[in-house]
Parts: sequence; structure tokens; C-alpha cells
Amino acid sequence: MEFSKPLTVTPVEQIPGMLVVDLPVHGDNRGWFKENWQREKMTALGVPDFAPVQNNISYNLKAGTTRGIHAEPWDKFISVATGEIFGAWVDLREGPTFGNVFTTHLDASKAIYVPCGVGNSYQALEDQTAYVYLVNEHWSADAQSRYTFLNLADETSAIEWPIPLDEAELSDKDKKHPQLADVTPFPARKIAVLGANGQLGQALRTQLSDAEAVFFGREHADLADADSLAALPWESFSAVINAGAYTAVDNAETPEGRSAAWAVNAQGTQALAALSARHRLPLVHVSTDYVFDGSKDGEYTETDPICPLGVYGQSKAAGEIALALNPRTYLLRTSWVIGEGKNFVLTMKMLAEKGVDPSVVSDQIGRLTFTEDLAGAALHLLRSEAEYGTYNVSNDGEAVAWSEIARRVFEAVGADAARVSDVTTEEYFAGKSVAPRPLNSRFDLSKLKAAGFAPRDQFEALRTYLSV
Repeated sequence: MEFSKPLTVTPVEQIPGMLVVDLPVHGDNRGWFKENWQREKMTALGVPDFAPVQNNISYNLKAGTTRGIHAEPWDKFISVATGEIFGAWVDLREGPTFGNVFTTHLDASKAIYVPCGVGNSYQALEDQTAYVYLVNEHWSADAQSRYTFLNLADETSAIEWPIPLDEAELSDKDKKHPQLADVTPFPARKIAVLGANGQLGQALRTQLSDAEAVFFGREHADLADADSLAALPWESFSAVINAGAYTAVDNAETPEGRSAAWAVNAQGTQALAALSARHRLPLVHVSTDYVFDGSKDGEYTETDPICPLGVYGQSKAAGEIALALNPRTYLLRTSWVIGEGKNFVLTMKMLAEKGVDPSVVSDQIGRLTFTEDLAGAALHLLRSEAEYGTYNVSNDGEAVAWSEIARRVFEAVGADAARVSDVTTEEYFAGKSVAPRPLNSRFDLSKLKAAGFAPRDQFEALRTYLSV
């Protein structure tokens, strides 16, 4: 054992995500001391902040005791308290490194970080060897049913055990595991998309393959039902995009709608933030311009204080606050969303084609957000591992009123734009029971652009949308 060496972290080239950690060990006439897991120092050197929840010790009475090869649905941080082992790891995850092998000797001065899905095994080289490992999921019988196993004597892996296996101590179970050719690879983690049947969910379907994502509609993941969220297979996700929300702005002002809006947008978001944080997953959550009262003279930035006018905006604002439960969150504030299904643009197109001359509000100013761009921004932030935090997301270009959007739609379909007349918000909703609207929905997009994503000009995107 080497004493007084510095703490170092070295990636394992053969198996992506796996790390060798050289631990400082301090010895004297009494024995030695080491910091086996030191979060601040180790994460600073690149070890994932993997949030261990269980500490296990495997005691090996005799040299030659051999265990594995098991790939579990959690990450592991492995070290030795006493004795020495020969460790062998096989990548059993789906992908190009499936079957790759890494071996090394471990004593008390070295540790290994093993990502989920990598098969783990070892052979004790001394009597009374104590093998210690931290994991970031609690063991359960259900979790064990999702293990992937490989035979210790697999010829493809060609692990050169220091003590031949026919002389070693093995369990009967470990002798019967399949050869590599018969192993079903540990499934790759996927992005979970909630609200899969909404406008944004449908746009995400066009930009994510089945190999990259799994989609959940309300029937499988109801934001108003915390139990349905907790029942999702969280260990199989790499990130979560919440494309679901209660968006019936006017109905939210009714007693029934108020309860529904808060259940989904506030309580549901809180549950989602807590669950994704518990599983150390990045979370993308979409909020709205309705968290502002629209009184600012100029574009809203990400740091402007929220001040919602109605119940819908209040419930979304409460959801934003709840996101503090997960520090790995991308909060996307957006406005005037246009995608598949019923929306303002398609309504104006229908009116233009039917010869109806609409009156459209002219004192609400903002920009459209096409779901293609909103989905693209969400995926860009995830894939580029941009800094977590709040980002304004809309299409770019000149901010205009809804009435100007309507005229552009009329022009695009060959109708006379003069058929659209202006009306104030107060005049349009006179005598109607509706939610208050922010008059200013303009967003400063500089933070999003600095992160490397440049949304299209809204009128360029509008022409493309109408031409499809």
C-alpha cells in the first residue's frame, strides 16, 4: 500500500464513465487512516456527485473467494477496507463498448467508480478481505430482478483470474450465469417525456427517436397524481422533460379549474422536482409569460421578479419555486406557443379561408414560440450540458401584437390583411369572465443565444408552419 500520495482521478478508457480513484492513505505506528468517500474533493476532480444512499460491506473469509459478474441498476463506489482484491469489470450496457473489459488490483489506497450497467466482479487475494461499496439506490428484490449477469468464466471476456476459478470459492448461482453471446445488454437510459400528447410533446416526438426517449401521456404519468409519478421506472431515465401542464387559462379562474391548475402546475411540479432530484436527473420544465404581470417597459429577463395576475400564472409561478428541489433544472419560460392541434394561427387561417373578418387584440405584445424551436432549445440545453437555470425561450425577431400576427397569417394564405381589425384587450373581453392577460410578453433571448441556441425569426417560422 502506498502512503501519502495525492488524491487523483483517472478515467478508464475501455469503459466510458468508469473512474479509478487513488486515495491518500496516512499511516503511522498504529496503522492508517483514509477518507474513503469525500464528496467535495472527489467531485471537484470529476467523480459524479452520485448521492449514495446505502453502504455495503462484503466480507471474504478466504483468499480465492470470487463474486460476480453482476450489473445492477445503480452506480457504485468501490473500495477495500482490509486485504486486497483483483477486480474485473465488463461493460454490459447497450452500445459500442458492450463487452469491453477492465481489470486492476485494489487495496485500501485505491477506489473505483462504476456506472450503472457495468458488470462488477472481484476475487479476494488475501484472507479476511473486506470489500466496501456505496450505492445510490436502495437494494430491493424488485431491483435485483433488473440485474444483468455474465458468467465469470466467459471466454469472450478472457479475464485472467490470479487464482484459477477451479481453485476458487464461487457461489452456485455465479457458475450458471450466461456467456456474453447470450447476455441481453443492460438497456441504455432514456429521456422521459411527460405530457407526450400535448403540443410540445408531439414536437419532441419528431426530434427524439425511440432509442433516445420514452414518452408518457397522462394515462401513464398524471401530474395531478403523485403516486403515478412515483411508479415510473426512474432508474431507467437519463433526464426528464416535463411537457405537461394545465393550460386552460380562463377555466383556471373557476373553483374546479383552480384546484386542477394547482394540482398539476404546482403540486405536480413539486413532486416531479423531488423525484428527479432523488434520482439525480436533469429536469427540463416549461413555464410561461403569465408569471409576469406584463407591466415592464421592455423585454423580460430571467432575473426579473415574477408577479402573476391570474390563477394559471400563480400556479405556474408556484411550480417554478418548487423547482428549487432539483438543482439540475432547466426552467424554460415561453410565450404564445404554436404547435400541432388547435391554436391561434390555425384559427386565423380558418377564418381567412372562410371569409370571416376578425377583431384581434392589438395591445398584447410578444413573440410566437413554435414548438419545433421550443423542443430544440430543450434538447440543446440537455445535450450541451449547459448551465442549469432559467432560460427565456421564444422565437426571435420583431415583437408585435396578436393583431399583427393575424395579418401575417392572412397574407400567408393569400387573404387581405386589412380584413383584420384592431381591438384592445379590455374591449375584446368586455362582459366576459376571463383570466387577466399580461400586455407585455416580450422576452430577452440573450442567455439562450449565449448557450448556443438561436431560435428562428417568428415570421420565418410562421411561413414554414403554414406551408406544411
